[in-house]
Amino acid sequence: MTFLSEAEKQHLRDRIRTAEARTRGELVTVLARESDPYPFIPLLWASMTALAVPPVLLAIGLDWSMAAVSVLQLGLFLVLALALRWTPLKMRLIPKAVKLRRAARTAREVFLDQGLHNTPDRCALMIFVSLGEHYVEILADKGIDAHVSQDQWDAIVADFVAAVKAGRVAEGFDAAVDACGAILAEHFPAEPGTKNALPDHLIEL
Repeated sequence: MTFLSEAEKQHLRDRIRTAEARTRGELVTVLARESDPYPFIPLLWASMTALAVPPVLLAIGLDWSMAAVSVLQLGLFLVLALALRWTPLKMRLIPKAVKLRRAARTAREVFLDQGLHNTPDRCALMIFVSLGEHYVEILADKGIDAHVSQDQWDAIVADFVAAVKAGRVAEGFDAAVDACGAILAEHFPAEPGTKNALPDHLIEL
C-alpha cells in the first residue's frame, strides 16, 4: 500500500473545503504508514528462532561443534532480524491487540498535537488512517459527541476499513469526508464569518 498521489491529495483537499463550506465544524484527515515502527518485534522473533537451533539440532541427531552452532545461530539471527523488518511480514507477527492499541494511541496524540480540542465550539473531527495496521478511527471533540451516536461513526469506519484493505485509500477518504461533512453540516451548520482554523490538506505521518 502506498500513500496518496499528489492529484489524489489535491482532490481530497478540495473535498474537505467543500464539506467545510456547509459547516462551522472542522474536518482534519491524517494518514500514517504505520502507527509504530515496532522495532523489537523482528529482534524478538529472530532471537527466539536462533535460540531454538541447539535443541532442534539435537532432536534430529546432528552433533555439531559449539562453534558451528554459534555461527549458525548468529547468521540466522542476523538474516531474520533484517528480513522481519519488511512491513507486510512484520505486521503479520504482531498481535492484533497490540496493533490496535498503538494505532489508537497515535490517533489521540495527533488529535491533541493538531489542536483539534481547541476550536471555539469543540466541533472538530479527525479521520485517522494507519495503513500498516489497517486501522481507521474517527475522533470527534466533545461538542460533536453530544449530538452524534457512536453507531454513525462506526458505520463510516467500517466502510473505510474495507476500502483500506482493498487498497482504495483515496476512495475511502472521499466517502468518509462526505459522510462526516454531512453530519457536521446537520448539527453545526455554517454561520457568517466562520473561519477555517485547521489544515485542509492531508497530514501524512
